[in-house]
Amino acid sequence: MSKYQNLKFSNQQQDFFVTLNQRVNNYFKTNKIERTANAEMVIKTISMFSIYLIPYFILISGAVTNIWAMLGLCFVMGLGVAGIGLSVMHDANHGAYSTKPWINNLLGLSLNLVGGHAMNWKIQHNVLHHTYTNVHDVDEDISPRGIIRMAPESAWKPMHKYQHLYAWFFYGLMTLVWVVSKDFVRIIKYQKEGLIKKQRTSAAKEWLIMLSTKVIYFGYIFAIPLWLLPVSFGQVLIGFLVMQYVAGFILAIIFQPAHVIEGTEYPLPDAHGNLENSWAIHQLHTTTNFGHRQKLFSWYVGGLNYQVEHHLFPNICHVHYRKLAGIVEQTAKEFNLPYKKKETFFEAVAAHAVQLKILSKKPIVKSNLASAA
Repeated sequence: MSKYQNLKFSNQQQDFFVTLNQRVNNYFKTNKIERTANAEMVIKTISMFSIYLIPYFILISGAVTNIWAMLGLCFVMGLGVAGIGLSVMHDANHGAYSTKPWINNLLGLSLNLVGGHAMNWKIQHNVLHHTYTNVHDVDEDISPRGIIRMAPESAWKPMHKYQHLYAWFFYGLMTLVWVVSKDFVRIIKYQKEGLIKKQRTSAAKEWLIMLSTKVIYFGYIFAIPLWLLPVSFGQVLIGFLVMQYVAGFILAIIFQPAHVIEGTEYPLPDAHGNLENSWAIHQLHTTTNFGHRQKLFSWYVGGLNYQVEHHLFPNICHVHYRKLAGIVEQTAKEFNLPYKKKETFFEAVAAHAVQLKILSKKPIVKSNLASAA
């Protein structure tokens, strides 16, 4: 049995979320707007796909032959990969883009377009991370991470002493690892744990989708350029690595400060699997916002600087989070609950660096003699 199956949130403290839900529902009703995508979101979707696809078609057209210009286009493609992930795929795979499931499913597959696999992401992100945020050994976003120690309960290794220095380099490898290996490891793991079946699909179907879309992905990333352009495999590989590194680094430094940050909490269940708080209050203790005033930044990152609002209402399109933030913050204050935020993105990154430093220290283990005393 998977660890998460024994975990239970408290049934107490429900008044906060009941009140908050009423206020959020009233906001949409009063303003006569839908909770899903609007014209702004459609324009953003077109923009993000354009940032990714236009440089690609310029590259394979042969219009640019200077190697540095070509690498520059690969860099821009990396911005597009991250943009699609943050602003399009993310909402779609949460079912927040549209009221029509087929639109969500189609746009959710944009993750497959850029080399990943949507179903793996839904399980790791929607099921494990969003439900059991910062719970050690269940939330896969923080544990186990191997080379980087993200949670106090994770095993400490001597190399972790320097993680606050080297973590930034490895963040850039995130999407590359997903594309070439992690998807395969995860689909096997989720199949064994019965998580794929719970998504109302089958392992055979997901293997077929994943393998076929990866063939298509590597086909248009490697085979087509090699066929159309006078370039070597090594040159194409370098361009691919530049694109992946840019995308991976951006995604990592947006997601990590939301939960692995100075002042966050890592709730642990008791011996019976009971967590101290209700699900909604758990999210407030484990999630941090940042950069509310940075509008262009917020636009690019898909509103994921409003992580508190996103964790409480993942089925609402992110274009609405700016308006909902005041409602959530005010309600949290009324119930004497935390509403964690940093004024700027750079403050959040700095606080993340502090947390990495804190977690780099070897835990002090009390001896049995000291404990007895």
